[in-house]
Amino acid sequence: MNLKEELQQLNDKLDKFRRKLAVAEQRGDAGVILQFKREIATVTKRIASIKGQQDRLLGKEGQEIKSLPFKRELTSKEQADMGQLKKSVKGLVVVHPMTKLGRQMGLTKVTGFAPQAF
Repeated sequence: MNLKEELQQLNDKLDKFRRKLAVAEQRGDAGVILQFKREIATVTKRIASIKGQQDRLLGKEGQEIKSLPFKRELTSKEQADMGQLKKSVKGLVVVHPMTKLGRQMGLTKVTGFAPQAF
C-alpha cells in the first residue's frame, strides 16, 4: 500500500473515531470515551508520521530534479504541445507550480528541467 492510500485510510479511521467519541460523550460513557481518545491520539500520531515521510520523499525528488544541469521556463507554445517537446528532449521533467512538488520547489512558472539544453 502506498503512502497516499494509507493516509486516506487513517483519515477515514480518525473521522470514524471522532464520530464515535461524540456519541460516547453524549451518553456519558467514561470508559469508551477514554478508549476513543487513545485511539484518536494514536491515529493522529501515525498521520503526522506519514505526512513527514511524504514531505521527505517530495524534498528528495525536488533535489534530484534541481540537480539536473539545465532548466528554463516553458513558453505557452511549448506547453500547448507538451507531447512533441517531451519526444524531442530526452530526460525532460516538467514541473507545474500548482503541484505539491512545484510549491515545494518555489516555482512561479511551468519549468522544464533536463540533462542538456533544449
